[in-house]
Amino acid sequence: MRSTDSLRGRLLRNLALLLVVLMIASGLSAYWNGREAADTAYDRTLLASARTIAAGLSQRDGTLSADVPYVALDTFAYDSAGRIYYQVNDIQQKLISGYENIPGPPPGTPRTDDYPALARFYNARYLGQDVRVVSLLKAVSEPNMNGMAEIRVAETEEARVRMARGLMADTLLRLGMLALGALLLVWFAVSAALRPLERLRSAVEERQPDDLRPLPSVEVQQELGPLVRALDHFTERLRGQFERQAQFIADAAHELRTPLAALKARVELGLRAKEPQVWHETLEATAQSTDKLTHLANQLLSMARVENGARAIAEGGAHLLDLSQLARELGMAMAPLAHARGIALALEAEAPVWVKGEPTLLNELLSNLVDNALAHTPKGGNVILRVTAPCDLEVEDDGPGIPLEEREKVFERFYRRGAQGTGLGLAIVGEICRAHLAGISLHDGEKGGLKVRVSFNPVQ
Repeated sequence: MRSTDSLRGRLLRNLALLLVVLMIASGLSAYWNGREAADTAYDRTLLASARTIAAGLSQRDGTLSADVPYVALDTFAYDSAGRIYYQVNDIQQKLISGYENIPGPPPGTPRTDDYPALARFYNARYLGQDVRVVSLLKAVSEPNMNGMAEIRVAETEEARVRMARGLMADTLLRLGMLALGALLLVWFAVSAALRPLERLRSAVEERQPDDLRPLPSVEVQQELGPLVRALDHFTERLRGQFERQAQFIADAAHELRTPLAALKARVELGLRAKEPQVWHETLEATAQSTDKLTHLANQLLSMARVENGARAIAEGGAHLLDLSQLARELGMAMAPLAHARGIALALEAEAPVWVKGEPTLLNELLSNLVDNALAHTPKGGNVILRVTAPCDLEVEDDGPGIPLEEREKVFERFYRRGAQGTGLGLAIVGEICRAHLAGISLHDGEKGGLKVRVSFNPVQ
């Protein structure tokens, strides 16, 4: 399993990233809300200044004049961040007081509905600065003058920006403190939640390599319960595997010890003899014993290959194979052996039958079934290797068969019916069937012999 960073660190990083995104979104929202609040507050002050200036308008000798009181501009004296500009135009839009060229409202600028006045607010550029402007219309109704005078008051936006930034900074500070507190809280909560898992890890590390008992009873969270049960299940299967291996090694040692001792005794007996005829007989018996030992060793190696192949199948190493083709190739390979024993070996496999499996194991299965059938079929008998749909393999012989009460025992390792054989052939077949999730059953043959049927799962 690939090592990764800690769960605690990943959780904190993900939470910190989420909080940073939340802080950025909240900061931007606070800034724009601050600008809106600042515009509302400062717009009211702008309009109040424009009204104060409008109250100072007077008409003398047909000329409109403006008496701008200091209080009209003193409203902004508390805030030194911005500057105030004003302009008063008469009913002919001629400048009568204030600064020149303050921009007028753009076409289509609506009149404000927030205040009972003929006023319009808009943003503009003046003297290279961003300004907020209010344009207030003042009705002039005199005997010799009738129309609308306009008062424009502009303020630079430094104060508004500073207010919005202040609100944003205050929001970010509060959110930052909240985020820091949340991270610390999550740190302690995760540490407390992982404490049972840490105790479980310590208990596992302190165990001896051969200790395959279930994990100790440690109170863990509900989400970790399936993991602990899965580990216990794996340990149980591993213990069973070790027990089977230990039993197999013990049985193999026992099975090898007897023929090796007999072989050694036979050789020693031959060495003590003086007659060449005895030497020759001893060598022939030794050769036969060696053949049996070689066959037993090959069977033991086959058992090891079955376990490796089963693991490969479990890990997805199965291939799509034509069972009919495998049976045809094996029949051709074993035909000389059957002919030498005077046995007719027939093959019934016409259409391709596709299965998923490991080719080496399937060849081993076929070889053991046919070899077992040939070993128990008398001279002049028949052995039939048959492949039928959907995914069945049958090997039928004319031998003595197997009684019903012994048919389950023949799949056990080293179980022999009589002194012939190693007792591993059908055991290997059973293991290969289990590795391929195939069923195996024994039946009576048509002529009283034994018919072995292996049923594979159809290819989906």
